[in-house]
Amino acid sequence: MASPIETVILNLQGSGFFEFFLPFMLSAAIFYGLLRKSKIFGVPKENTAVNAVVALVAAFMVWAYPIIAGVSYTTHLATFFTQAMLAMLAVLVGLMMITMFVPAGGLAEALKGIGLGKRFYSGLVIVFILIGFGILVSSGLVSVFFPAGVGIGEGISDETILTVGMLLLMVGTVAILVYGGK
Repeated sequence: MASPIETVILNLQGSGFFEFFLPFMLSAAIFYGLLRKSKIFGVPKENTAVNAVVALVAAFMVWAYPIIAGVSYTTHLATFFTQAMLAMLAVLVGLMMITMFVPAGGLAEALKGIGLGKRFYSGLVIVFILIGFGILVSSGLVSVFFPAGVGIGEGISDETILTVGMLLLMVGTVAILVYGGK
């Protein structure tokens, strides 16, 4: 016999809660936040309704695409968020371990004392971008962005797309390191 929570989750899955509703709400919230921050429609307090309507319409348009294109993304999104959470936990545990050996002033002060500059932080950003790209590829979300038979993915194998993406990422990394190093 299934537990009550398992029954509820399975019923929600059958009704499209995880496949459409939650991603739609996440997209709408992101669009709404971006519209408020960018102030495209004026002062956010005066244009709350306009921002909300535009965010809802944009979210509906974004999440209509997978249904029209016939792409299933539920498993990929769940895998992506789980892997991203594990990567963030690994970074958090690493930072906690580092702070055991850092004086009471804090990690930022210790890093300034060592003399780490822009190159270190640029390298850190590049490492996080690579981790994010790795999670994106390993979760299978690349197939959502380039489904078979739609747009750029037509006639191109997944291996070719991954190879080109990795080459672009490596060239970009080298360019950023060279530019940052003067």
